[in-house]
Amino acid sequence: MKNKYLFIFFVMFFIAKISLAQVRLLSINQLENRIQQGKDTVYVVNFWATWCAPCVKELPNFEKLSQTYKNQPLKVILMSVDFKSKLEKAVVPFVRRNKIQSEVYVINEKSEQGYIDKVSKDWTGSLPATLIVNKLKNSRKFYEREFTYPQLEEVYLANK
Repeated sequence: MKNKYLFIFFVMFFIAKISLAQVRLLSINQLENRIQQGKDTVYVVNFWATWCAPCVKELPNFEKLSQTYKNQPLKVILMSVDFKSKLEKAVVPFVRRNKIQSEVYVINEKSEQGYIDKVSKDWTGSLPATLIVNKLKNSRKFYEREFTYPQLEEVYLANK
């Protein structure tokens, strides 16, 4: 009986560790490499934070976009700007609680202004913010605003 509980404990521990791997640290250079080496054509990258009410409000729209166009060469990537120290205590529980299916990363950069400038010279640092990259058209569009689903879909289709 004791071995059965021990086995269950280890299985649950292993599953928890796998779930934790769902959210990882990623630098902006690694994000750029991820996009360039990825198989998809269009990348919708949303910059958000667990403490940002407009960000949290619009996240389901990105999930819906990903599901609606799951058979298209589209990849939604959610980049949290929460502090790295909040990865396990805030971001991972948030992702689990909200059942987020998109790729989720926490920005791994030393300088906030440094990564802001790398993403877009037009970014003031406000959240939410979204970058849409179309590899085939070699285009990058940056939006510093909150999106409703119809607005997000319209912007995606215009950049597709």
